[in-house]
Amino acid sequence: MTDPIIAVEHVTRQVVDSTGTLTILHDIDFSLRPRESTAIVGASGSGKSTLLATMAGLDLPTTGTVRLDGIDLFALDEDARAAVRATRLGFVFQSFQLLGHLTALENVMLPLELLGRSEARARAGEMLRRVGLAERLNHYPRTLSGGEQQRVALARAFVVEPAVLLADEPTGSLDFATGERVMALMFDMNRESGTTLVLVTHDERIAARCDRQLHIEAGRLVTPVPA
Repeated sequence: MTDPIIAVEHVTRQVVDSTGTLTILHDIDFSLRPRESTAIVGASGSGKSTLLATMAGLDLPTTGTVRLDGIDLFALDEDARAAVRATRLGFVFQSFQLLGHLTALENVMLPLELLGRSEARARAGEMLRRVGLAERLNHYPRTLSGGEQQRVALARAFVVEPAVLLADEPTGSLDFATGERVMALMFDMNRESGTTLVLVTHDERIAARCDRQLHIEAGRLVTPVPA
């Protein structure tokens, strides 16, 4: 059997405020195989985005851990976790998270430059052409439509050839037709690259396109999650 690319091991996340202790995630435990696409589905406030951030090593669990390609993320310090993210993870967000002072090309080049890759410009240009933005390389985010900005974000996520792509409501800021086109492109690119896709969404239609769906209610998995 193929070893999991991600293993979420009995993760609980709690925060303490003036009213007491709030448990955001309750003993979450599942694993994902390489190339698998998985939708994490639930209502607003159910813990979906917190789970995704924990899988990326951005949020610290109160108990439990996450293993990415066999690496225990929370046995590492923050600098080491950041290094793992830079080489193994791609991110796509609802709000695009592009840097406004950089062109489309420069936004896609950035993760490669941070890794010291000499072919950053050529590779970034190739990825932008792949997402249909060959004529927008030197445009700044403010001059691009929402759909174009999300395609830049897709190019940036895939340009490092990540083992895992994490997407948090990637069509939430887009109209229906544009969102459909962006999702079709994401699934096409994911199949071509062989990346493991983890997609947070409240849209059951999008979730149905994934190999698996994990449903969360009030921080708990409520569907069977075979390894």
